[in-house]
Amino acid sequence: MQSWLLWLTIAAVLGIAELLTATLDLLLLAVAALAAAAIAALGLSVGLQLLAFAVTAAAMITLVRPVARRNLNSHPQLRTGVAALIGREAVVLSPVGREPGRVRIGGEEWSARSYDPDVLIPTGTTVDVFAIEGATALVHPREDPWPN
Repeated sequence: MQSWLLWLTIAAVLGIAELLTATLDLLLLAVAALAAAAIAALGLSVGLQLLAFAVTAAAMITLVRPVARRNLNSHPQLRTGVAALIGREAVVLSPVGREPGRVRIGGEEWSARSYDPDVLIPTGTTVDVFAIEGATALVHPREDPWPN
């Protein structure tokens, strides 16, 4: 059997095993086996084929694997429900302090308390939603922008 055909078979077996396990590591080794198959197709020695496999495998695992894993595991965080309200802007409808008042968050009225119980927030103030506890929004007045 020609050595390039053997390397191609190894690459195919690793590729099929990757499809069954979805680990990404076997795919990188399959690519290294393809590199060795290319060296074998050129008619170079078995030692150079093994060297090509080892160097390519090492490069794929040390350089490609971390980047691929980071991109495969990272996904945009989609906040839904009450978690989507945190960080939103609201307008105070009735005074909010230690005792609950009312705020409008994106068209909906919510009961609200001041995040800092010592702060009384008057009607009409724009606030940020810091947290949601049950059906009550914890809000804090927006800070004034820095002067120019």
